[in-house]
Amino acid sequence: MKLLLDTCTFLWLGLDSDRLSRKAAAAFLDPANENFLSAASSWEIAIKHTAGRLSLPGSPEHFISEAREKSGIATLIVDEECALQTTRLPRLHNDPFDRMLVAQAMIHGMIIVTSDEAIARYGVRVLW
Repeated sequence: MKLLLDTCTFLWLGLDSDRLSRKAAAAFLDPANENFLSAASSWEIAIKHTAGRLSLPGSPEHFISEAREKSGIATLIVDEECALQTTRLPRLHNDPFDRMLVAQAMIHGMIIVTSDEAIARYGVRVLW
């Protein structure tokens, strides 16, 4: 399976938080699955850190690249097709970063690993 990590899921993994569900942790660790972090999530982390709303053990550049490399998480770019897909989504969620994740999951056939129940209302596959 191709798993797209929600921003919070990636942060909890990178910060060794115990907030990750057992099911999500097992899917993430399963070598048969491919794990991805959207460039939109990297952007969200950078914005929140710069605004003082997210504390990290270092710069966003260092934290994100180190956490991705350590865990074998690939980057998923934000492409034009996904950007335009966000305009076709119903207004079930106001967070533009989450809307991009939904669009990317739809376009690329991915499962979003998230605790955000609002994301499942889009009809995308969610794992938690």
